[in-house]
Amino acid sequence: MPFIPHTPEEIEQMLAVIGVDDIEALFDEIPTDIRCHSLDGIPEAASEMEVAREVRRMAARDSGALNFIGAGAYEHHIPAAVWELATRGEFYTAYTPYQAEASQGTLQLIYEYQTMMTGLTAMDVSNASLYDGASALGEAILMAVRVHRRSKSKKILLPQSVHPAYRDTAETIVRHQGIELVSLPVDAASGRVDPASLEAFSGEDITALVIPQPNFFGVLEETDALTAWAERNGTLVIGLVNPFTLGILKPPGEWGGDGADIVCGDGQPLGAPLSSGGPYYGILCCKQAHVRQMPGRLVGRAVDADGKRGFVLTLQAREQHIRRSRATSNICTNQGLVVTASTIHMALLGPTGLRNAAAASLANTRQLVERLAPRGITPRFSGEYFHEVALRFDRPVAPLLAAMAKQGVLGGYDLGQTDPALADTLLVCVTETKNDADIDRYVEALDNALES
Repeated sequence: MPFIPHTPEEIEQMLAVIGVDDIEALFDEIPTDIRCHSLDGIPEAASEMEVAREVRRMAARDSGALNFIGAGAYEHHIPAAVWELATRGEFYTAYTPYQAEASQGTLQLIYEYQTMMTGLTAMDVSNASLYDGASALGEAILMAVRVHRRSKSKKILLPQSVHPAYRDTAETIVRHQGIELVSLPVDAASGRVDPASLEAFSGEDITALVIPQPNFFGVLEETDALTAWAERNGTLVIGLVNPFTLGILKPPGEWGGDGADIVCGDGQPLGAPLSSGGPYYGILCCKQAHVRQMPGRLVGRAVDADGKRGFVLTLQAREQHIRRSRATSNICTNQGLVVTASTIHMALLGPTGLRNAAAASLANTRQLVERLAPRGITPRFSGEYFHEVALRFDRPVAPLLAAMAKQGVLGGYDLGQTDPALADTLLVCVTETKNDADIDRYVEALDNALES
């Protein structure tokens, strides 16, 4: 809620100076018929003690259960030092570093983040973050249309293997801008896009192809083949990635012959707790040739008049700056605090730590699959997977998940929520946070649910 540091007496003095009877008179230019006269959905004010109790109650819902849900938000180990440092006053209360002379620490941190992200994705440039992965995909699509000026169709090939929430968000962002999102089917056997299916679009004016890696079903797409087709067809490639997986998977900058043109994704796996759904942040990287069309902010390193190293906001494609209606994007701010945590997280883990955590997640997921195979529970799709796998059951999985939850185990994500044809399929995620005892407990809870 807003905090107004003025006493009633001070407010009366200010109104008297400007010749106004009350504060409401300052808004008389707003027509009465469009004003919100009551806030029926807002409860009565509560005391600090009552608010604290309610917040604790809400926070308690995030604790206690053994979690095997992924589907776009992932539980990873976060070293204690990450948020101990990120919540220091210097970072926690810092705002946009407009004044370089007063913001060198924040600017350097953002520069380090950009450097780490370009190294992770093998791209030339990274911006200083967007809201989340879904809106980052929407911005990447808008950026692709601006970049690919020779393409007049504004057609984007969007695979059905992209997260449904991402597809919906992208549609919301671009639907009134003359951009057509063409749904690309998924092969029912492999759970990924069949590169041969793209031949139907060969020779057609396609602005960009979105390639998720891994996709929503946990399956690894054939990125090299898909990128090669795009290159032959004069189509841009938008890589939609989970940055955690890049510890061991080929980075998008190396896909195909020339790599992806634009890369987006959600940075949550790098140091951000699940936190009931946020805050997270969006990743956006691109080739150097496309940087002028990149939304958000970009921090650069320079040398001042005395020859000392310094950092400065190099690119700001925002609507409230001088470009106004001609701005590249309407992104109003970034997720600076979460980016701070992510930068510290990556610095602490380093390449080896990230690789080890990714490898452990891969091994744990395969261990669970092997444990469930004797029960007739096997992967629904034949495509390779990373730390998330879709498992087929002989019955709807929703009741099983409810029974497992009663035992303190969150067993996975019911894919029937997004596609009724997959009501018998469970998307399970096993990260490096799980050990043998956790997997034993999962199997035991599932056995109990199957018998009930």
